Amino acid sequence: MKFTQDDQSQGYVIHAYENGRIAINGKDYHDSLILLPRQIIEHWRPDSFDTLTREDFSEIAELAPELLLLGTGATHRFPQPSLLQPLADLGIGVESMTTAAACRTYNILMSEGRRVAAALLI
Repeated sequence: MKFTQDDQSQGYVIHAYENGRIAINGKDYHDSLILLPRQIIEHWRPDSFDTLTREDFSEIAELAPELLLLGTGATHRFPQPSLLQPLADLGIGVESMTTAAACRTYNILMSEGRRVAAALLI
């Protein structure tokens, strides 16, 4: 599924997503990652929703986004509130959704100039 035209001047744009692969600015990624408009953190530690920890969200909190989009894979799931506490302590909003929905939403918010982060479980 293709999402956007190729315009890399805005930063990192998700061009396509399918189970097991995300294409960002012409490069394919096959492991979970954290994506911000000007930064990609590859090989994010959790490889599934069930392995998420509070420390994973502390890592994201250090990046200081205004909003985190959590892509939970093919199924929409909600993390335990205690895991999200590092983000809540800093007033960082969290939206949980499927990874496909998080990819689409990230592109929209990034194009609006928002300080958005997407933590994508692939």
